[in-house]
Amino acid sequence: MRNPVSMSRDHVQSAERPVSSAEVPFLELLARGAAAETYEQPVLLARAEGLPAERIAALEQAKLLALRVRTELEGRRRREAELSALFETAHDLAGLRDLDAVLQAIVQRARSLLGTDVAYLSLNDTVRGDTYMRVTEGSVAARFQQLRLGMGEGLGGLVAQTARPYVTDDYFEDDRFQHTRAIDAGVRDEGLVAILGVPLMLGHHVIGVLFAADRRARVFEREQIALLGSFAALAAAAIDTANLLAETRSALTELERANEIIRDHSGVIERASDVHDRLAELVLRGGGVHDVAAAVSEILDGTVEFAEAAAAPAGALEVSRTEGHAVRHEDDWIAAVAAGGEQLGALVLRGHPGLDPVDQRTLERAAMVTSLLLLARRSAAEAEQRVRGELLDDLLDARDRDPRLLRERASRLHADLDATHVVLAARLDGTAADADQEAAARRRLWSAASHLAATRHGLAAARDGGTVLLLPLAAGDTATDLARRTARELGTAVHEAVTVGASAPVEDLAVHPDTVAAAYEEGRRCLDALRLLGRSGNGAAAEDFGFLGLLLAGERDIAGFVERTIGQVVAYDDRRGTDLLRTLDAYFACGMSPARTKDELHVHVNTVAQRLERVGRLLGDDWQSPARALEIQLALRLHLLSAPAQH
Repeated sequence: MRNPVSMSRDHVQSAERPVSSAEVPFLELLARGAAAETYEQPVLLARAEGLPAERIAALEQAKLLALRVRTELEGRRRREAELSALFETAHDLAGLRDLDAVLQAIVQRARSLLGTDVAYLSLNDTVRGDTYMRVTEGSVAARFQQLRLGMGEGLGGLVAQTARPYVTDDYFEDDRFQHTRAIDAGVRDEGLVAILGVPLMLGHHVIGVLFAADRRARVFEREQIALLGSFAALAAAAIDTANLLAETRSALTELERANEIIRDHSGVIERASDVHDRLAELVLRGGGVHDVAAAVSEILDGTVEFAEAAAAPAGALEVSRTEGHAVRHEDDWIAAVAAGGEQLGALVLRGHPGLDPVDQRTLERAAMVTSLLLLARRSAAEAEQRVRGELLDDLLDARDRDPRLLRERASRLHADLDATHVVLAARLDGTAADADQEAAARRRLWSAASHLAATRHGLAAARDGGTVLLLPLAAGDTATDLARRTARELGTAVHEAVTVGASAPVEDLAVHPDTVAAAYEEGRRCLDALRLLGRSGNGAAAEDFGFLGLLLAGERDIAGFVERTIGQVVAYDDRRGTDLLRTLDAYFACGMSPARTKDELHVHVNTVAQRLERVGRLLGDDWQSPARALEIQLALRLHLLSAPAQH
């Protein structure tokens, strides 16, 4: 794998522009991987030397660009390290047979996976009824390494007792846990603050606890908890395999007269190990979920399929997830694919009512590998979604971006900012029961919009309680076509009505990124208009709203609308010095009552009648019909609003 710094250098060279003198010191800092605070030194030095303001401004801009590159490089290194830790762990555990080596590999990989100061593992003692520290990585305190936790005591004892993960960002301030003098003294000696513990499960039995901890306050994210939970499941299976191998060796020594049974047992274990190796190799080659299903189909001489959680038998799926075993459902076998309590789907072995324990365990381990693959793919997909969202946020919020840099970032996402695009504002129209459900619904909308943007070579970001998309406009399509199709596709994806407002087509986004923000505001106005008109769940652009489009479009032909609607009355007043416009405004304000109009204007009712008759000759006999009256009132209001600016 290429070094990220060298990749950054290639990226800079591919921009095909000379490196400015302002960028040189920051490129050197990037090349040697300097800390973030050192990037301020060139700017401070320039100010101290009294360099021109233009030079300092160039250094500031180069500093911000370098920090963004550094952040992106660090994110890539972190994601690569996580995936590498997962794959290396699967590979290492597949080749280990000694229990001590397995346990040491587990804590080493757990620490590497979550990037914590310390990782450790405890195993349950069924005789004494407690859990004791078995292996540590990164620990420096002897008392901590010898801890024993009674069931329910401390964080680890509570995990071992309840078979549920627990996490705290400040252990000593957390009153959920039963603090004892011995446990607190050991934790204090080690200097631990934030602790995450997940159970090691075999079936529905807890065999121990896997921990990751930091010596500073830290919030463990849900994805990190899920990853450690899946890692613990893999670790439990590896421990089980190591224990089985140990039991086999003991049986071979003690039961010579049962050679036939022992050979069969050994063959079973070897077959399980071969299956484990094969699945690990498949993961390392970058195989997907369906590759795992195909491999297990060949091993079990049957048909194995991956099913989404909604498509699998609910009862059997829940039993499999709870017990941690594959279960029989009619003529099929169901193995839950889960991570950290989240149901991701199931592996289904079709038409195979008879299944021996080895094959059952093979199916279960395949389900475990599938969960790791799904989590890894999800992490990669979420990373791409964030990058797409960041680029669109920059187009919406930052008006002074370098066009070349914008094009290069878009190109990496297979988007073309030189093509004609439409900005769409999308929002769910369902009413959530509480804030958590509303937040979950918004996340589903953002996920669906991100997927749609990726497949259409566009961008998507969460904004203003909804989602904004930037999609290319296909030849022959209109903004209206794209809005309606997007509303339909997003609604189908999230199973709720989605309303979409579209801007007019925009071009040259890299050169004129400020047009994106204006187009987004136009799309939001169209979205609000749809909802006010009771057309939720539809898609539309300003061109669909008739004269109301004047209020929605980014470039409004207000003067043309006023001229077409009341231009003759305006011209008549200008030529004759009359008050027809003022009379019209008062007439509509008084509910189209001549009697109230004459009181408002302090003139005789006949004067009002004469003026209205003149208006009728200028505008036509149907000027008081509901539709014409509405247009005339709108034109009057727009004329009055624009009159101060004209005079």
